[in-house]
Amino acid sequence: MRDRTQSGSRYTDPVNAENGANAEQVPTKRRRRPEKTVEITDPKAIRALAHAARLEVISELYESQLSRTATELAAQTGLTPSAMSYHLRALQKWGIVVPAETTGDARERRWKAAGTDFNIVSGSSVASPELAVVDLELDVFRRRALAYSRARNELRARGEASDSSAAMILASKLLYLTMEQRVELNSRIDEILRDYELEDPASIPSGAERMATMWSLIPDDRSPGLST
Repeated sequence: MRDRTQSGSRYTDPVNAENGANAEQVPTKRRRRPEKTVEITDPKAIRALAHAARLEVISELYESQLSRTATELAAQTGLTPSAMSYHLRALQKWGIVVPAETTGDARERRWKAAGTDFNIVSGSSVASPELAVVDLELDVFRRRALAYSRARNELRARGEASDSSAAMILASKLLYLTMEQRVELNSRIDEILRDYELEDPASIPSGAERMATMWSLIPDDRSPGLST
């Protein structure tokens, strides 16, 4: 996603910048709302997701649980509003997004996530189309990291204090897990992340900044070479 520096020292997302600036000064409330998972199993639908802009739209709408217009999403992804409208209609076709109630200016349709969570479920085909989606997700993460790095370097160039290096964390670890342990670990990580999701996405606590997270668990069946 496209990101920028706000007020000289804040790195945030342009679409949510206004929400953050006008957020109520209230204690943090974590998400406790009815869950509705949208699962995509059709290979054609999975292939339809293999587009960076569409993945960014899914991420924005599902994670924020707020409605957006095509114009707002276009500004975030760098597309034209007409191109974004095309992608939104394609996502609607597969039941991923749905029209939202219009508030204020009714001249442009608003869109929202069709559920609270989104999963891609596929078979064991070697040429799995979800691999293209994974590649694009990694690219989105890479663009976020580069945008943050540029914003931090701009602060340093101006002689302003930059964020702590701990603001961006990337860690990896090799584990040996049984199938039961994989399921348990994924469930525990998911539970922890949910504990930090806002109950009301429109009310951002004072001092909170939007952070992108990524959790991955991939079998590594390569046999390490033995040296003597």
